[in-house]
Amino acid sequence: MKILDVLQTDTILPNLRATDKKGILEELVAPVAMRTGIEDRRLVRVLMERERLGSTGIGGGIGIPHGKIDQLASLVLGVGISHQGVDFESLDGRPTHIFFLLITPENAAGLHLKLLARISRLLKNDLFKEKLLAAQDAESILKAIAEEERIIQD
Repeated sequence: MKILDVLQTDTILPNLRATDKKGILEELVAPVAMRTGIEDRRLVRVLMERERLGSTGIGGGIGIPHGKIDQLASLVLGVGISHQGVDFESLDGRPTHIFFLLITPENAAGLHLKLLARISRLLKNDLFKEKLLAAQDAESILKAIAEEERIIQD
């Protein structure tokens, strides 16, 4: 499965404004809540519970907050860019700028792991990360992802 198979333009936020972890999660889930009909607070609660197990700030300026929720019919993906960077309790202790939000149905563990792996693989490319950080709008982010997915064919 490719990222563009599930990513929707309305869940891409090129200018996150929050200055802390909870605020970033609240911003990221807002369009997902509208798309799914699941209450914002419930989505944030699921993500914060996952964060208590260990930060999804994986280092290198990247955060991949993720969680599973039983009410969800199909997985939902969001992307957000924080130009100022946020303390996301990242493994390397550095600010996090690029966020990929993944919320999957409770019974979709295999799909959840596959998409996490694909996102991680894309984000290993520093040039790709630079393109995301330079993107001014959702369309530019989609274009950068499309170009990178063409490069890393499965």
